[in-house]
Amino acid sequence: MNLIGLALLVALCIPIIAIIMDSPVARALAGRMEHERSARSLQPGSDGDEMQRRLDALEGEVELLQAAVTRLGEENQFLQQLLEAQPPRSTLPPGHG
Repeated sequence: MNLIGLALLVALCIPIIAIIMDSPVARALAGRMEHERSARSLQPGSDGDEMQRRLDALEGEVELLQAAVTRLGEENQFLQQLLEAQPPRSTLPPGHG
């Protein structure tokens, strides 16, 4: 029974970890860690390769933010349509009108 429980725990942890790793928070944390690492490795005599790598990383973050803003705009539009489609609510309780 203990082996089945362990197998079930591992089976449930895999999708949870995948969801966490794919979240915007995890991506932002990874970007911050990458930025800190590149800031430590940046030296006063380094060539343009480091700057190009940092620029590429920033462009990637901007693309992620743009996708998140687009998704939020679509969600907002959907919720607005749901609110507009609701029938008007009566202010009187049922049976008093």
